[in-house]
Amino acid sequence: MKKQFLSLTLITALTLGTAGTTTALAAPHSSPVISAPSTDKQVIKRIDADNIYKNIEYLSQTPRVAGTDSEYKAVQFIKKQFQSYGYKADIEEFSFLSYTDPNLVELSVAGFDGEIQANHLTYSVNGDLSGDVVYAGLGTKEELEETDVAGKIALIQRGNLTFAEKVLNAAEKGAAGVILFNNADGELNGTLGEDNDRFIPSVTITKKDGEALLEKLNDGVKLTASLKIEGAHSGEKTSYNVVATKKATKNNKAKKSDLIYITGHHDSVAGAPGANDDASGTSVTLELARVLKNLPTDTEIRFVTFGAEENGLLGSQHYVDNLPDDIKRTIANFNLDMVGSRDAGDLVILTNDGEMNLVTELAQASSTRLNGEPTPYGQGGRSDHVSFAEAGIPAALFIHSPSEPWYHTPDDTIDKISKEKLQDVAEIVGTAVYDQAKIEAKKPDFNHKKGKKVKVPHLFGEKEFK
Repeated sequence: MKKQFLSLTLITALTLGTAGTTTALAAPHSSPVISAPSTDKQVIKRIDADNIYKNIEYLSQTPRVAGTDSEYKAVQFIKKQFQSYGYKADIEEFSFLSYTDPNLVELSVAGFDGEIQANHLTYSVNGDLSGDVVYAGLGTKEELEETDVAGKIALIQRGNLTFAEKVLNAAEKGAAGVILFNNADGELNGTLGEDNDRFIPSVTITKKDGEALLEKLNDGVKLTASLKIEGAHSGEKTSYNVVATKKATKNNKAKKSDLIYITGHHDSVAGAPGANDDASGTSVTLELARVLKNLPTDTEIRFVTFGAEENGLLGSQHYVDNLPDDIKRTIANFNLDMVGSRDAGDLVILTNDGEMNLVTELAQASSTRLNGEPTPYGQGGRSDHVSFAEAGIPAALFIHSPSEPWYHTPDDTIDKISKEKLQDVAEIVGTAVYDQAKIEAKKPDFNHKKGKKVKVPHLFGEKEFK
């Protein structure tokens, strides 16, 4: 899951209604319904949480950062699993620009008492240099015209311009490096936006340290800084999507069948084994591919695991951008991200715009049949369903909220995974997909498509939709 996918209001809404009173939301197994239709039972009896768990266990042995050997190893495993279920699995390559953070950032200033903790900006370049410190205000072109920074290190305050503009302005006047200091309390973290061969080594420091350096300069103290950045790297890398397709077993010769996607992302962030984020979604996707393989359908179902989700949904964007012919017949995307955490909250369904669509309708119907209550839904982005939604495809994210405290950390390990939650999500999504994809004279019809107003459980209280 791409970081910061949920707003505070959404997390709060999981426990508070619109009037600030406690709102009861569906728990995974609060009111089990044992009279599920036979088509649901065909799916449920095939799902094996142990299979899902074993696949998570394999995938989460090491971080799977996009563009690395560990991601490629995971991709080969996923392909092999699809093939073992009887699919022809395809690996789709795509290139992306990647920045590797430096492993060393050091700043020392002769003439200044005390240590200064420096951070790097994303896309900062490597360097090992020293020079006199010169204050250059906000780093505007006008200020740098009046300041001799050639061969020196420019001390520049945050504000007015982008970090990249400040660094490029200083570089244009011959500065050797840049120290950017904050205009508010706390550390300064930021980005230069993109790779640029005109960048010079640049670091950030706190407002307190920046003002202390400026005070020394104003008192006439000569400051000489030594700045070192090592291990930073920008370059093109290759990531992968893995695709397996279940063709419709009953085709309408007059037109191509509808198409449904079940997806997850197989990459993780650096340093995190990614058992929940998102080996869990990948492994549920694999299990549903196995479960649905031999069930009769008049709808095509594609199972895709995406790469480089953590880099900005790059794999799903690449995939959807290359689907001009299939977009018209794609009716749903069920996206699974972080669906197995023992320490996260209850299951929710998030759409990019917060509105109901075919995915939420199907999933709420299936969860009602299985658990007695519909899974609540709300608004949320930052995962691969966004790429489908922006192409006009009904899409939704399945996730537990609030997220676990060890999200994006080295503690995202297999021992934190709940088989019960995996089973619950697989049942809800699997039966929802099959409810739409099964061979039937007439498909389920939803009230909101007829123009009737219906009330549905929503994360922010009951809401009316047409």
